Amino acid sequence: MNIILGLIIIAIGAFCQSSSYVPINKVKQWSWESFWIVQGFFAWLVFPLLGALLAIPAGHTLTELYASANSFNVLMTILFGILWGVGGLTFGLSMRYLGVALGQSIALGTCAGLGTILGPVLLNVFFPELNALDKLTASVIIGVAVTLLGIAIIGVAGGMKSASLSDEEKKEAVKDFNFPKGLAIALLAGFMSGCFNVGLTFGADIHFEGTNPMFRGLPATLLVTVGGFLTNALYCFYQNSKNKTWSDYGKTAVWGNNALFCALAGVLWYSQFFGLSLGQGFLQESPAMLTFSFCILMALNVTFSNVWGIILKEWKGCSPKTIRVLVLGLIILVISSFVPQLF
Repeated sequence: MNIILGLIIIAIGAFCQSSSYVPINKVKQWSWESFWIVQGFFAWLVFPLLGALLAIPAGHTLTELYASANSFNVLMTILFGILWGVGGLTFGLSMRYLGVALGQSIALGTCAGLGTILGPVLLNVFFPELNALDKLTASVIIGVAVTLLGIAIIGVAGGMKSASLSDEEKKEAVKDFNFPKGLAIALLAGFMSGCFNVGLTFGADIHFEGTNPMFRGLPATLLVTVGGFLTNALYCFYQNSKNKTWSDYGKTAVWGNNALFCALAGVLWYSQFFGLSLGQGFLQESPAMLTFSFCILMALNVTFSNVWGIILKEWKGCSPKTIRVLVLGLIILVISSFVPQLF
C-alpha cells in the first residue's frame, strides 16, 4: 500500500510539472529570457527554499545543515545543478522546435535513463566504499530499458508526424516546428538534465538525523536548483543585454499579471521534485523502487506532457496510425513505472 501511495504522490507531482508551461502562455509583453528567469526565480529559488525548510527541525537552521555536511558532497550537488541548468535551457528550446509533447518526451526520456544510471555510477567513482552500484539491480536496469522503449516509440510517432504533415500544418501545431534541429537539442537537454538526479545522489545524506524520510531529499534539491538558477541567470541576463530587453522588467503595467503566472509556473514545476521527495518516503521498503523513482517521475512527466500535447492540438492532423503509435508508447511508459516490482 505504501508503494502505491508513493507512486500516486509522484504522479501528482509529474502532472503538475507537465502543466507548468501552460501558465507561461499568459505572460504578456516579455521576451523569452525575461519570463524564463522570473519563473526560474520562483521554481529554482523561492519554492525549493520553502521546501527545504520543512526538513529543518526546530532549533536548527538550513545554514547549519549545509555547514555541517560533507563539503565535497555539497559542492558536487551544486556542480551537477549547474550542469543541469544547461539542460534546463535547452529543454525550453526543444519544446520551441518540437512542441510540449514531443519535446518533453525525447528530452525527459533521455534524462530518465541517464539520470537513473549516472547517479550510482559517479557516486561509485568517488566513494567506492559505498557500493553504490549495488543499487543498479537487474529490475532497475530492465525498468530503465522499458522506459526508453516507450520513449523511442513516442519518438517514432514524432517522426511519423513530421513526415505526414505539410509545412503549414506543422507551423499550425507548433509555430517553429523543426524535427531534426529539435531532436538534437532535445537529446542534449536530456543528457544534461540527467545531472539533476546525479546531484540528488551526491546530496542524499545532506539532512539532519531523524528527519522524516519524506523531506530528506529537499535540502539537496535546493542545492541542485540553486546551481541551475546560476546557469540560467547567466544566460538570460546575457540575452537581455544582447537583445536589449532589460526594459521588460520596467513594464509595470504587466508585472502583476506576469509575476502571478510565473509564480504559478514555478510552483507547478517544483511540485515534481517536492512530490518525488514525499513519494520516496513511502518507497523505503523497496530499494529498487527507490532507485527507480527518478525514472518513474520522468516517465510520468512524458505521459502527462503528451496529454497536454493532445489538449493543445499539437497532434492535430496526424493519421490514426500515428496516434496509435503514440498511445502505445504512453501505455508502455505507464507500465514501466511498475516494472521493478515485477522482478
